[in-house]
Amino acid sequence: MWITLLFLFNQETAPEPVKIDPALNAAAAKEWPVLGKQIFTQGNPAEGATACAGCHGLNGQGGVGPKLAGDQNILQDAVLVHTRVVKGKGAMPAFGEQLKDNEIYAVTNYVLNSWGNKATPPLVTPAVVAAAATTISPDLLKNRSRFVPEEIKLPEITLVTFMLLCLTYGIIGLYSVWAEGQELKPGIHKTRSSPLSMLSMIATLIGIMVFGVLFARQILVDLAGWSADPIVKPNVSAEGFYSAMVVILLGVAAGLYKKYFMDSEVLIEDSSGEFPW
Repeated sequence: MWITLLFLFNQETAPEPVKIDPALNAAAAKEWPVLGKQIFTQGNPAEGATACAGCHGLNGQGGVGPKLAGDQNILQDAVLVHTRVVKGKGAMPAFGEQLKDNEIYAVTNYVLNSWGNKATPPLVTPAVVAAAATTISPDLLKNRSRFVPEEIKLPEITLVTFMLLCLTYGIIGLYSVWAEGQELKPGIHKTRSSPLSMLSMIATLIGIMVFGVLFARQILVDLAGWSADPIVKPNVSAEGFYSAMVVILLGVAAGLYKKYFMDSEVLIEDSSGEFPW
């Protein structure tokens, strides 16, 4: 399952190639003071593109939309503005279909160089966007990391899966010896619980509830961070640990029940290969 997920998310996070147009590269560096301001303050009514200032304010002070003046998220990741204009996010609509490429670059660079903003890099061009496309976007990374952390690759997952498979068979063998002994004796086996086994069962069930609550709480926290802007990367390790403890303790509870609380019947084949019913 993990290997399948890894392949699926690797396809999803593969960067799309960006074609670099030299003419658009040059236009992006020159047009933003005039054209960018025009798009930001007036939009492009003929194409159905509303003015950015309607939500973000004429001076980027914010309003219905977030504040753009002095926003460190966009100043440290200039391509983020280009991505938001093209694809939108949340309440902000996508303008990739309403605005021409040079208009998108113009309004992007206007935002990054107005109201005291000094972005890194200072101007976004097709070459800058192409360079950024070689890395996986944070939006896709946080989606992928809920199942397959970025630092884990196919060889590691394959090895860990094989080790867990061997470990599981080993645990099943140890459990069989513990619960049934090394030799199966035909007949009905009566079991009797002891105070220690009862205490162990109660402690195991309490542990299942505690880790279940912790898991649900962690999921809610990570979902809130997942939809936040900027994105708060989910704590996959905590999610995995809590869910693993629930599964392990469920297995312990099942083992304790079979060993100390459930009568069982063992049938052994006779010489003819039939069971003596």
